[in-house]
Amino acid sequence: MTTRKCKVCSNEITGRTDKLFCSTKCKNYYHLNLRKATKQATEQIDKILHRNRSILLELMGKNKTQIKIKRIVLEKKKFNYLYHTHLHVNSHGKTFYYVYDFAWMSFSDDEILIRRVRQVN
Repeated sequence: MTTRKCKVCSNEITGRTDKLFCSTKCKNYYHLNLRKATKQATEQIDKILHRNRSILLELMGKNKTQIKIKRIVLEKKKFNYLYHTHLHVNSHGKTFYYVYDFAWMSFSDDEILIRRVRQVN
C-alpha cells in the first residue's frame, strides 16, 4: 500500500483513498489560496474589459447603434484589442469581437465598425 501525502503540508493522509488533505485546516488553506489567485488574475482581466467597454460606450453615446471610426481614435484611448469577451464570425467571414454588449470589427486597415448589441428581455 502506498502512502498518500497531503497537498499542503505533505503529512501522511489516513482514511478514505480519495482524500487529498490531511485535515480541514489544510483543505481550507488550499482552497482559500486558490480563490485568491483566481481573483487576482480575473480582476486584472476584468479591469481591461471594463475599460474597453467604457471606451466603446463613450464613442457610441447612448442612442447610436452603429458607428464607423478611425482605428487611431481607439489607439489614442488605449483600447486593448487583445481582450474581448467572445467573438462571432458572420456569414461573410467577418469576425466580430465582443466586449459585453458591444461588438467591433476591422472594417478596413484604418477603420473600425462598432455596434451596440441590444439584449432581448
